[in-house]
Amino acid sequence: MTMADVWAFMPLLIIAFGILSVLLMGAFVPGRSGTVAGMVASLGSAFWALQEPPQTAAPPLGIAFTPFSRFFIVLFSLTAAIVLLLSHDYNKRRGIGGEEYPAAILFATFGMVVLATATNFLNLFLGLEGLTFAFYILTAIDRNCSGSGEAGLKYLLQGAASAAFVAFGIALLYAGVGTLEIQAAMNAVMAGGGNVPIAWGGWGFLLIGLAFKVSLVPAHLWTPDVYQGAPTPVVAFLSTGSKAAGLVALVLLLTALGSGSEMTRMPLWWLSLLSMVLGNLAALRQRNLNRMLAYSSIAQMGYVTLALVTGTREGFSAVILYAVIYTAMNLTAFGAIASLSGEKRMDEINEYRGLGFSRPFQGGMLALAMFSLAGIPPTAGFMGKFAIFAAALGGGETVLAVLGIVTAVVSVYYYLRIVATLYMQAPEGEEASGGASFPEVAALCAAAFVILLLGVYPGPLMDVIDAILG
Repeated sequence: MTMADVWAFMPLLIIAFGILSVLLMGAFVPGRSGTVAGMVASLGSAFWALQEPPQTAAPPLGIAFTPFSRFFIVLFSLTAAIVLLLSHDYNKRRGIGGEEYPAAILFATFGMVVLATATNFLNLFLGLEGLTFAFYILTAIDRNCSGSGEAGLKYLLQGAASAAFVAFGIALLYAGVGTLEIQAAMNAVMAGGGNVPIAWGGWGFLLIGLAFKVSLVPAHLWTPDVYQGAPTPVVAFLSTGSKAAGLVALVLLLTALGSGSEMTRMPLWWLSLLSMVLGNLAALRQRNLNRMLAYSSIAQMGYVTLALVTGTREGFSAVILYAVIYTAMNLTAFGAIASLSGEKRMDEINEYRGLGFSRPFQGGMLALAMFSLAGIPPTAGFMGKFAIFAAALGGGETVLAVLGIVTAVVSVYYYLRIVATLYMQAPEGEEASGGASFPEVAALCAAAFVILLLGVYPGPLMDVIDAILG
């Protein structure tokens, strides 16, 4: 292994060293030191990914330190750092202790980074399942809440089925084309080399497994139960980093497929349509805020898939832009919910009556997230939806784009219902006022800044995305 290879491995090594440090500190310096060490490792990985490497790929190792992978390493690492900030006081209030929590956060981040740098299917699978394994633990980590254990079990059982689909799909692709290299495999499929029907069958199984990762209908059934039962900061990470990682896998495969994306158009078309329709209609009926946001996330991933359907550069650019925006929006939404929750979780929407006045900071952050998720200007959510629908219309997907716009209009109702509950309804009984802690303020302000900045000035980020797509 050369020093150039070590350079490419450094983000992974930094996070791996962080995991070991957190676990060792738990043995010798018990307490909250694991959060600090976890943040140092996350920020160190992000900082290293900003450096220009001497070479972009390490072919024998199956990783590539390209501008594309470096962009997502920064996104995943910063997301992990914000989640650790949001978790600090929430875990204290909920009695979630031990260094296994920050270690699992870092392990999930490690899987995301492996996925972002993968150039072969083996590393792609290891990254996907590594991050999913960490979320099995994180979802069930609140031993004081029976719903957390139930959510963890449901996620584990359905996640195991998803892993089987992904593994079987990769096996069929290898049987069809004789290579695990992503680009070479896709080239062979398009050139008609090997056993193409088997290879396309493998792609179909792989698509089913990835649909689970990003909560696309009909592989969405785990989402509302996990969002309701898991600790809120875990949901914040699951709904952002994990979803973005699934989108990275889809973008890697579809860009490698090139003009063959036409073969995947109809499956993605139906996944997008069903997710947008079912997600928004189901969200309308929810009285539990986390379940509402779960169905909302299904619809949001349907919008993103709409851009993937086009198979165009503009579509992939819109997907990456929305991945960043969606991360900021959900970190703000679930961060505010976590900050508002005390020893007792606030689950029902009615429990948020009047909190915009009694808890103005957290209420304002939650309202901002709802406005952005609804796509109301000048928030980043508007720019993200505009980019997606513009790419769909430009790619000739007029019918699906119009249906997406209609469902997006429907979603405005249930998002603004939360804002109305915060500011236009009287609280039920006496509501104790309380402020957010410094870590919560820092995390929420950082995410909210991204929402506002990208809502009015998305140009620099779009230039970066254009550059990383090559």
